[in-house]
Amino acid sequence: MHFTKMHGLGNDYLYVYGEVPPNVADLSRRLSDRHFGAGSDGMIYINPSEVADFQMRIFNADGSEAMMCGNGIRCVGKYVYDKGLTRQTDLRIETLSGIKHVGLEVVRGSVERATVDMGRAEARDALAIDVNGTAARGIPVSVGNPHFVMFVEDAQAAPVDSLGPLIERHPAFPGGVNVEFAQVLSNDEIRMRVWERGSGVTMACGTGACATAAAAVREGLCHQGKPITVHLDGGDLHIRVRDDFAITMTGPATTVYEGEVEL
Repeated sequence: MHFTKMHGLGNDYLYVYGEVPPNVADLSRRLSDRHFGAGSDGMIYINPSEVADFQMRIFNADGSEAMMCGNGIRCVGKYVYDKGLTRQTDLRIETLSGIKHVGLEVVRGSVERATVDMGRAEARDALAIDVNGTAARGIPVSVGNPHFVMFVEDAQAAPVDSLGPLIERHPAFPGGVNVEFAQVLSNDEIRMRVWERGSGVTMACGTGACATAAAAVREGLCHQGKPITVHLDGGDLHIRVRDDFAITMTGPATTVYEGEVEL
């Protein structure tokens, strides 16, 4: 099997053009292992689509299937353009959370950045949950997948790897949830770290950055309609939350290497 390792701000996946195999869960667990596999946050399969230009399916490092990946979809756009599968720079990508529009920025024949229309965010009232005797307060947000955004004083010191997995599997979120720890630096700047459902701590989460910006706007912490820079462990994403809470996300897409593995 041929694959291409790509990342969006360090949120890395193994990209395969072709049909999803029956053993994809086991394959994603095995190849995602950072010691005994290729090392990634999961695998993304790309195929032609009957309703859009291309289809993407996302499998986390634990083998579970994800609905949407903001960093991943930018890399899908780079993959299909750089490999000559399309000459379009405005693409429609089919995902489990609907069709997303992706605009590609091409520099010297290769895609460097992409802007994604992420659809409308649904930010709800703040929710307080009990986590092993500790109160955790956050904003539930859906951007095609579920998030729980907690605003903290210091994102760098936040207990991402200890509290994150407990909230991910909390009874309040029967299907699991992505957990964001966000520090608002100004009305147009946020520092964020994330525990991704099914993958654990990752260097960046595109949908998480969108959910965090939407929660910040809802709480009156950031400006609506203006660019918000979200600083993640792997770099920066630029998010705009429009008046109707429709969101656009802009960020880089990078190829790491090509590889082959015997199945």
